[in-house]
Amino acid sequence: MKKLDNIFLSSNIELYAKQVVEGFITGLHKSPYHGFSVEFAEHRLYNTGESTKHIDWKLFARTEKLFIKQYQEETNLRCQIIIDSSSSMYYPNFKNPSLKSPNKLFFAVYASAVLINLLKRQRDAVGISIFSDNLDFHTLSKSTDRHHKLLYHELKKILESNAIENKKKTYSSAAIHQISEIIKKRSLVIIFSDMINEQEDIDKQFESFKHLKYNKHEVILFHLSESNTEIDFEFDSKPYNFIDVETGEMLKLNPLNFKQEYKRKSKEFQDKLRLKCLQYKIDLVEVDINDSFDKILTSYLLKRKKMF
Repeated sequence: MKKLDNIFLSSNIELYAKQVVEGFITGLHKSPYHGFSVEFAEHRLYNTGESTKHIDWKLFARTEKLFIKQYQEETNLRCQIIIDSSSSMYYPNFKNPSLKSPNKLFFAVYASAVLINLLKRQRDAVGISIFSDNLDFHTLSKSTDRHHKLLYHELKKILESNAIENKKKTYSSAAIHQISEIIKKRSLVIIFSDMINEQEDIDKQFESFKHLKYNKHEVILFHLSESNTEIDFEFDSKPYNFIDVETGEMLKLNPLNFKQEYKRKSKEFQDKLRLKCLQYKIDLVEVDINDSFDKILTSYLLKRKKMF
């Protein structure tokens, strides 16, 4: 991730998303994924003798290859981005997250902004839904510039909120059932969540995902975690106060005394999550929030290619 000032990023989320996508496109033209890079970037190779009117000269400056811009009159795809904004998503950096030191919600917001920019380039329609203990915000998918401005504005509001102080619990199934009813046309549904839900077990959560699939939507679940502490449970050998951010419950213990049991339980959960996604034909992408956004973009592009 680029080391940019966090205040600058909060007020220029759209600009940052544009920079990430442009860098990704440039790299993709040089990568093994070149076969679908033309499709997603809405370019095709220039053929000798063609008019130079629609050559993308900016892309030429970066790649030293000539590409023709292609335009499509109709939207190809509808995409609904769903963001879990419950209190657990503020882990591990609760007060001043940044690209260098993000929390899960911060990562989800910027990943969503990057996807919106890519969808805009493809002239695909996009909407966002934000939930915690309720469906807090929802827009239908559209492809207008005015709509994109609204989406970036809502993403910025998430970054500026103090929801962590409100201890917002997760009731994902009710929110996703509601979203399933609202989205009338077949869409690609992208979910950013840590899947931490003390109110509902994983079976109940997947009942709502099943609702999305029943309505013919394609689903990608980006499961967010901070791998060092949440997966590998890497803590120093000393007592810590562990606080449940959704309930406020506190537990004091030495992590090393529970490391093996924690990792066993964590593996059980991951295995069940993978099995459930396989059962319901949901694309599961396990994401470490300390990584770049390339995994998000590549997963989306591969899914999009399969759909068309």
